[in-house]
This record gives sequence, C-alpha cells and structure tokens, in this order.
Amino acid sequence: MSLFRRAWLWAALVLVSGLLAGLLAWAAFPAAVLLGPMIAAMAFSLGGVPLEVPHRAFAAAQAVVGCLVAVTVTPATLAALGQQWLPMLVTIVHIIISGAVVGLVLILRGVVPGSTAAWGASPGGAAAMSIMAESYGADMRMVAFMQYLRMFVVVLTASGVSRLLLGHAVAPPADRALSLGLDAPVLPLALTLLVIACGMLLARRLRVPAGTMLLPMLLAAALNASGLLRITLPAWLLWATYACLGWYIGMRFTRCTVRHALRAIPQLVLATFLLIALCGIAAWMLTAWLGVDPLSAYLATSPGGLDSVVVIAAGSGCDVPFVMAQQTLRLFAVVLIGPQVARLLCRFDARRRGIKETAGNRTGR
Repeated sequence: MSLFRRAWLWAALVLVSGLLAGLLAWAAFPAAVLLGPMIAAMAFSLGGVPLEVPHRAFAAAQAVVGCLVAVTVTPATLAALGQQWLPMLVTIVHIIISGAVVGLVLILRGVVPGSTAAWGASPGGAAAMSIMAESYGADMRMVAFMQYLRMFVVVLTASGVSRLLLGHAVAPPADRALSLGLDAPVLPLALTLLVIACGMLLARRLRVPAGTMLLPMLLAAALNASGLLRITLPAWLLWATYACLGWYIGMRFTRCTVRHALRAIPQLVLATFLLIALCGIAAWMLTAWLGVDPLSAYLATSPGGLDSVVVIAAGSGCDVPFVMAQQTLRLFAVVLIGPQVARLLCRFDARRRGIKETAGNRTGR
C-alpha cells in the first residue's frame, strides 16, 4: 500500500472515529471516547481496510492507562482505607469473588472460554482488563465487548435505581467548555511522561506480563499517593490513548467474532444482572455494618465504570467521597488480583475439558 493511500485511510479513520465518539458522548454513552474509535476501526476492519496500530503506540497507551488508574490512589483514599479498612476490604473481596462466580457460570454455560470469561467478568477497569487480557492469552475483542456491554447495563441500572427506587434524580453534569488540556502545567506533565517512559523501559527489560501497564501504574501510584508528584494527564493525551486502544481492539474484529458476540448478548446481559445482584449483597453489608445510606452503598459496590458511577453519585446527593474511595480501591485490587483469578478459572476450564475428553474417549471405546 502506498504511503499516500495509508495516510488517507488513517485520516478517514480519525474523522469517522471523532464523529462516532461525539455522537456517543452527546447520547451520554459511557466511555464514548474509546467506543467511537473502536466501532469505527471495527467497521474499517470488516470492510477489508488493512490498517494496524504500531506496537509502540499501543504500549504507550497501556502505560497511560496504568497512570490513569494510579491517579485514583490519593491521600484521601488511603485515609478512608485506614479508617474503615476491614468493611471495605471484605466488600472488595466479595465483589472480586462475585466476578469470578459469574465468570465460572459463563464457562459452564459454554458462552466464552475460561480466560476470556475471567477477564470479561472482572468487576471494574474495562480498559485495563481489556489490555491485560491479551497479555494473558485471552480474546481481547470479546473481553472488551463484555466489559463495555456490562458498563452500559450497569450505568443504566444505577441511574434507574437512583431515580426510581431510592427517590434521587440524577442531575445532569454541568456544561463545560471543550478543552484539550493544553494549559496543563508543564513540569508535572513532563515528569508524568518521564514516569510513563521509565515504566515502559522497565517493563521491556523485566518482561513482566502486562508490565507495560502495571509497572507505570505502581510507580505513578506511589508518587501520587505520597505527594511527591501530581500525575498530570491532560485531555489530549487521554483522548489519544483511548483512540489508540479503541483502534487496536476494533481492528482485530472479524465477521466470525462479531457474529459470536451478537449471539452471546442475551447470556452476557443475564450474567451482568447476576453480577449486579451479587454486588448488591456487598451493598447490604456496607449498610448493615457501617450505617451507610442505601444509595451510597449501592453505587460504591456497583460493578460499572468509576467515572460514570461517580457522576451519578455526585448528582444524587449521596456520600461521594465514600463511593470514590470504595470504587478506587476495588479498581486497584482488581488490576492486581485479576491475573490470579484468571489463572484459577483457566485451570478449572482446562480440567473440565480434560475430564470431558476422557469420558468421551471411554464412551467411544
């Protein structure tokens, strides 16, 4: 393919991605900046357009996502953990186990394979889970599809619970001028980019699975929580990161993958409601244990996107710091514990398949 044609195709992809992201954002769809490019790249891929995201660009996007997770770890979050560490720890463990149970159900029902079920059912961090899934051999496309389908269902459900069941109407977010973040402070931004570069270099040397995201995340979290560095991620950097991730995932879709994903939607939606119900038990635990109001407890344990849940919490008059602290700690825990949960479910799936094959061979004899 000529350089001119490739540049023209990339320009077309950027334009379509921007239009789709804008439409999704206008419709208040969660993660619109990532989903728009992903849908656009999927359409280009299914149409036979041969484009590919460079590996270094994808690695840089992973590192930025790691820093984005690290930003949520603040002194206030650590203070909340110190004051109420046992109830928060118990509910976080409960929610992680609930995600594993839902993944197990998906395996037993034959909806998706073990590793894909483990990462797709993981409660929180959709972008992070999609990135880590590929590093551990799962189908990144199905994981992303499962994660963002669940996010959409969870956000709608949380809004409905807030408005109908608990009597709180969600206030629309205040109008804000569109900003690229070009006025971001130069020194913190430069140091943040240095953290990203150092994390990527260290991950390349150590060859840790998903290290391109995990090592910058741990380094940035330590600096951010200690107050040594204010991690700065301007809008233009986040938009470029989400676009890169969306294109990388979308370009890997095939007609077969799309057909399988569409057929699995009913079972995946049911699995999402099962996870919401299991997380509801954790909300009841917080209400009974700490006396937290039901809405705050529900939103704190909701297995959806952190940003979307916090917006709902802010517009519903509930305990936003508590919701933020609980969601942040769970996100960090899921990213760190996710590989172990995935390994356990993969071993179970492999053992189950082995038993089935052995039984089939005996029957054949």
